[in-house]
Amino acid sequence: MIGPSPIGEIPDAAAFRDVISSYAPVVIRGLVRDWPIVRAGNESTEAVAAHLLGFDRGAAAEAFIGSSEIGGRFFYSPDMKGFNFERRRGAFAELLRYLQSVVGKDGAPAVYAGALETAEMLPGFAEANPLPLLAGLDAPPRIWLGNRSIISTHFDVSDNVACVAAGKRRFTLFPPDQIHNLYVGPLDRTVAGQPTSMVELNAPDFERFPRFREALAAARTAEIEPGDAIYIPALWWHQVEALAPFNCLVNYWWNDSPDAAARFDAMVHAAMAIGHLPAERRAAWGAMFDTFVFRHHGDPVAHLAPEHRSVLGEPTPQLRQYIKAYLARGLQRP
Repeated sequence: MIGPSPIGEIPDAAAFRDVISSYAPVVIRGLVRDWPIVRAGNESTEAVAAHLLGFDRGAAAEAFIGSSEIGGRFFYSPDMKGFNFERRRGAFAELLRYLQSVVGKDGAPAVYAGALETAEMLPGFAEANPLPLLAGLDAPPRIWLGNRSIISTHFDVSDNVACVAAGKRRFTLFPPDQIHNLYVGPLDRTVAGQPTSMVELNAPDFERFPRFREALAAARTAEIEPGDAIYIPALWWHQVEALAPFNCLVNYWWNDSPDAAARFDAMVHAAMAIGHLPAERRAAWGAMFDTFVFRHHGDPVAHLAPEHRSVLGEPTPQLRQYIKAYLARGLQRP
């Protein structure tokens, strides 16, 4: 299990920086217990819906809809050529009413709407349900709604604070160094944005995925109640299960630098350019990466004056633009 906040109380923004620097998931009990939407969630599904619809301005939203046979696990189809659900787009109010209509019914479809941007869809929600903990970070809130669901083990490139407003969630997390034991699916054709583990966590096939036992030995779990929150560092793999008939979660993503979005792309390009080389060539390029990227031996350009460090200098907006242009020229080569 993941322990509660090591701070011993709900942290302020300054103390939370220490949590971030620990680079480990942390449960923060009661962080948002005073939110109006949490109070509504403790009352009824209808109260949550009324609270959300109070901010609705008619924006459209997308939901995943799957048959009851998928057991709430949104995933690939058995032949891997598609997915086991369909995407439906419509007005947010219609989506919410549809979800209400199926809550708790036998044989009901699985419904999941994720990462709905409140700034555009529900203006005023963030002000009514504030999170001072993230003061100073560019981390707008997003809403996640649905009935019982399973979002398979995946990672995010951004740090994340997820707050349960209604229902209950179970998080199962794996440290980044367990990636080789998770049997990751396609990097570019994904269920909902990020690559996912092919292993069904709640019923693992150890004959097909034997190393997954090692991942389970390193796993951490936490069940999050209304008003509670969890901090998940970037690149920590996690499965998220919504356990109640109706669930509402609010999350916040933020990046530690403007380069965060490009890191996964850089890895994919490196895999194409280097991953299929003979072992000794990969090892040689590994030494390059260890020196210039991972800096295992210290600053690789400490012997150069700052004005001569070029692409390995301190990142600035101007240097980022130069590097993008430099890389674009290289990518145009046959």
